[in-house]
This record gives sequence, C-alpha cells and structure tokens, in this order.
Amino acid sequence: MGEIELAAASTHEVQWVVGYANNRDGAITLAQRLRDGGELVQWERVVQEQWDSLLSAVTVQTPDPAFDALVNRWLLYQTLSCRLWGRAGFYQASGATGFRDQLQDAMALASLQPDMLRSQLLLHASRQFLAGDVQHWWHAPTGVGVRTRFSDDLLWLPYAAHHYGTVSGDWRVLDEQVSFLEGATLNEGAEDAYFQPTDSGIKASLYEHAARSIDRALRIGAHGLPLMGSGDWNDGMNRVGPAGQGESVWLAMFLLVILKDWVPLARRRGEEERAEAWAASQNHLEVALQTHGWDGAWFRRAYFDNGHALGSGDNSECRIDLIAQAWSVFALPTGDERAQQAMRSADTELVDQDAQLIRLLDPPLHDSPDHAGYIQAYPRGVRENGGQYSHGAVWAVIAQAELGNAAQAWAYFRMLSPAHRAASAQQQMRYGLEPYVMAGDVCSAHPYTGRGGWSWYTGSSAWMYRAAVEHLIGLQINADRFRLRPCLPPEWPELRLSLKLRGKDIVVWMHRGSRAEPGDDPARIQQPVQAGQWIDFDALPAVSGLLLELKPSANPQV
Repeated sequence: MGEIELAAASTHEVQWVVGYANNRDGAITLAQRLRDGGELVQWERVVQEQWDSLLSAVTVQTPDPAFDALVNRWLLYQTLSCRLWGRAGFYQASGATGFRDQLQDAMALASLQPDMLRSQLLLHASRQFLAGDVQHWWHAPTGVGVRTRFSDDLLWLPYAAHHYGTVSGDWRVLDEQVSFLEGATLNEGAEDAYFQPTDSGIKASLYEHAARSIDRALRIGAHGLPLMGSGDWNDGMNRVGPAGQGESVWLAMFLLVILKDWVPLARRRGEEERAEAWAASQNHLEVALQTHGWDGAWFRRAYFDNGHALGSGDNSECRIDLIAQAWSVFALPTGDERAQQAMRSADTELVDQDAQLIRLLDPPLHDSPDHAGYIQAYPRGVRENGGQYSHGAVWAVIAQAELGNAAQAWAYFRMLSPAHRAASAQQQMRYGLEPYVMAGDVCSAHPYTGRGGWSWYTGSSAWMYRAAVEHLIGLQINADRFRLRPCLPPEWPELRLSLKLRGKDIVVWMHRGSRAEPGDDPARIQQPVQAGQWIDFDALPAVSGLLLELKPSANPQV
C-alpha cells in the first residue's frame, strides 16, 4: 500500500479487505467488489450493528470505567472472536475444539445467546465414546483428535447442560438424540492416543451422555476420592496418577457440585436407581473430603499413586493450591467453616499484595521427589507452576463473592483485570500485554514479576465475564425470571444496569443509602425491588425500570 506520512496529532484510516469464497478467483472478485463498489462501508455498518446488539444485551455503568469497558464489550468479544469462533491466537494457533474449553466459554453466553451453548452441548456430546470418556480435543471437519485419561473433561458436559437448562428453561435439550464415537482404547501405560474415531451408529439422549460422564468419573481410590487419571483440569499434573491409583481432591468437589443438581434431576426423570447410586456417592465424597481432603487449615490438592499428599502443609513444594480452596466454597454447604478458612488461607498464602498477584500454587514445584508432571518443567513462578493462572484465579473471585467478602472479591478482580494492571505507564511496561483482553497467566517470580503471558487465547475471559456479571453485579437468571444479589465495593454510591433480555428493555438503578436518585432515568424508575427477590420477566412492561436500594454494607446479602 506504500508509505504514509502522518503530521503530528493527525490520523489516517486504512481499511483492509479480505475476500472469502470457495476458490481464489471468487475471493478476489468479492474483495474487489467490496473495495470498488462502495459496499465496504455498508457491510462494516452491518457487522458493527451485530456486535452492538450482542454486546449491549447486558451493560453496566459504574464508578469504575475500566470495569465498564471490560464487561460491556471486551470480555465477551474476546470469548466469541478468539475462543469460540477463531479458536486461535498468537500463542496458540491450532484451531482445535477442546472438550472442556469451549463448553466453559459458551456458558458465558447462556443468558445472551442460549442457542450457542445449546449447539455446543450437542456437538460435544457427539465427541463422547461409548465408554463415557471423551476426546480431549479434536479438529473439524475430520474429527481427528486425542483420546486421553483426563478425569475432568467429560464432567463439563453435565455441568454445562444443567447451567443451560437453568438459565434458558429449555430442559427438552436433554432428550436430543446424539451418536457416540467408537475407536481404539488406550494401551496400558499410554496417556493418550491421536486418531480419527468413527461414528458408532448408537444414539442416546443428551441426558444419557451426561449421565455416563458422571458414572465414569465416579471411580474411587483408596482415600475415597475420585481417580485423577492423567490430569484433572491442571493438565500439567499428569504424573500424579498415571498408574491409576492417584486421587484428586478438587475433582471430588467438582463432582459434589454436579451431583447436587443431577441427583434431583435423575429423580424427576424417573431414574431412581441411578439417583440413589449418585446420592450414595455424594455422601461418600463428603466424608472423604472431611477425612482425607482437609489438611487442617486448607484443603489438599491430590494424592499421588504412592499415597503421598499434594497440596499439604507437610509438602516443601505446592503446600497449597488455589482451585481446591475456591471450589470448596461451591461444593460445601453454605456457611461451612472449612470453606471460609480455606479462602482465608488462600488469601494469606497465595495472594501477593505487593505484586498484586494471586498465585495458583505455592511454593512452585521444582525438586519434589513426587514428580507431579510436566508442570515442573515450567520455571518457578511461570504459568501453572506458581504464576497467576487467570482461569483458576477467577474462581477465587467468585468464591470470595459467594462468601460475601466484597473487599477481597473486588481486589482479586482488579488484580486479574488487564485494564487495571495497565492503569499507569509504569504498570503497563511491566505487564507488557494488551490492556483490553485477558491474559492466561502473569509471572510471579523475579525478574519477570507482573509480566503477562498468553493473551487472547484463554478461557479466563468467559469466566471473568461471569464473575463480573453473575457474582459481582449479581445478575442471576433462572428461565423466565431473574434476581440481583450484588456484591459491590462499599465506596460505590450507585450503579446502573441495563438488560435487553427476553424481549424486555429493563433498567435497574442500584443506590446505596436512603436517598435514591435515579439520575437521568426518573421516568423509568417504577418498581422498588429487594436484593435476592425473584422477578418474572413476563410481569414487567416492555420498557421498565427497577430501583434496588443497597444496604450500607458492602454486600446486601450480609
């Protein structure tokens, strides 16, 4: 295109046109038509309107403009454009679909674009083998991919399916018929196998696919905890249980969260025998967590094949792991003192206030004779090996919000937020990444403390959006109704939440204190509501306003 000289303070706009068609000539023809025929501006407007429509379904206006920018546009844009559609980024260009990955990504769209999560559920169910295990990742259109011994992949199907049904009200999706795969089983001692499976020709309901996932995951070891396999979300811990004896404390928590929802669901569907078996497993897992998961001040992470504990105060490395503490809040009954103590320990042991970081584990793994896996090949303080691993750290944000700890929840959010990490020129130079998209990790060790890594292609963007909207702002949608359970900074006097959902245009004005001022929406503030009150979409006018008076405390739930 040649050289362009810009005068000081001037701007110059450049538009690149790429044609996409079935062949080279068609692509060139389309690009020339758009460039020469004046259609470029028209299509640019169409694309902009499509993005605006999607990203304006839930918008916030708060005293923190950096929070607003992330929540109103950037987190969802990253999730959709990079994770769900592109499935590629500067640091990862595979284009594959991950079984656990894109299910979690699509969960962030459940209330905005439920069909996206619905189609993702059916797609992923079609990548499940008859035995209940699944492809860890695969490439379209051939379906070639890897079969593994990862123990958590398959469980994201029932977890995401229940979330979809709860938010959308479309429980009929569980009756959709989907085929299973068939293919070579893993050889003894092999962690994975890369091949192209075939359609088994055997179909079952999505419910049955999800139920088989739960049944397969409920394989229990010597401590009453589920077997870890070759990884349980943290793929780098692939040598904790390769001999088939290693157990995962975190996986027990994940299963408890799922069983809490699926036991009553099985009963509603007349699957009493399965429901009873799952309920018994639920009880056994709760006992195992109490007797072998609890370490005295926090929860252990796992047990090696040889029975040695990982994530225990007795360890010299990886004494404590973040995700076991965060998920204890989700798995244990509300108010359980162990979960509260676990998060206090996480705050003390894993949060670096000076560097504004939340480490995934500490101390990093390096010389441990019980070799956890390829995680120990990472330098100390990098990625999963003691760095701030954003995906896991977002769960800590959610856990603190669920406990009503607004100060910690918001402090954690700001530690993770790229906009807040780059608030000054000095911070931006240290961080070194885009200030508008989530980074997969941030280094925690000298000399790279605070340096971001692996931006764009990270599942933390979807979870960060959910943490912000569902747990900090507190918007929870259940089929045709919603409620607000905000967990806000005590210094915020007010915020405005705009919802364009279920055919309604709703403005919620939240105000702290006795004197409520609706700002520029006086005509729309019609109905006072309480925190935690369920509100039917159908009971509201097409255009309506709600006023929620916040209590003086940081969290109206307290």
